[in-house]
Amino acid sequence: MCGHMKAVILAAGKGKRMGDLTASLPKPMVEVEGKPVLQHIIEGLRDEAGIRDFFIIIGWCGHVISDYFGDGSQWGVRISYGEQKVQDGTGKAPEVAQDWIGLDRFLLTYGDILLRQPSDYALLVESFKEDGVIALKDGQDLTKGGAVVLDDVGFMIDLVEKGAGSEIPRNAFYNAGIYLLSPQIFEYTAQLEKSPRGEYEFTDALKASVRAGDQLRGVTLRSEWADVRDPSVLAELNNRGKV
Repeated sequence: MCGHMKAVILAAGKGKRMGDLTASLPKPMVEVEGKPVLQHIIEGLRDEAGIRDFFIIIGWCGHVISDYFGDGSQWGVRISYGEQKVQDGTGKAPEVAQDWIGLDRFLLTYGDILLRQPSDYALLVESFKEDGVIALKDGQDLTKGGAVVLDDVGFMIDLVEKGAGSEIPRNAFYNAGIYLLSPQIFEYTAQLEKSPRGEYEFTDALKASVRAGDQLRGVTLRSEWADVRDPSVLAELNNRGKV
């Protein structure tokens, strides 16, 4: 695989649905089985995908993250930080890392996406042969997240955000929130306009890149995946090992 692979982790949000759990804690720092979700992500990418260079985009209580991980040397990795000063959506957030990414290809993940078997990270990296990869999950409720529509050969042709069931085409999979991309994605984030929610949506940049002819390969994760989005998911994950 040519070139150096870096990882960018979006960890700026407050996680309103977590309630008191994130009153003074960024959502990616909530603990699953005794360690922060963010630590699971970093260790998984390090061990399974061989990634050693990380950029964490912080915001809400960001010092908690930087105090905990420092420069990454304790984990055998290098960690840089940047702050998303305005919480205006995921579309512009990756631009904080644009200079750091430079000309390298990179994996982008949300800081609250947990893979039970981090070997899926290796699967995604190995699948990165065209312009990008979008991780998909089977068997999820497509009305609760983005539905990625693929063509017959497995490339993304559209992405439908939290639509009503009737709007979601059949050949659609749940957007698992992990992407592998080249720096050319920033051509599209630069042109984003705010969505009806009043935010810049990263998925709009992905759609623009596909419309321009880029090939984003959809890759279905093989193992368990969790979006640690609210206290019930967190409790379920933490009760697993205690049966």
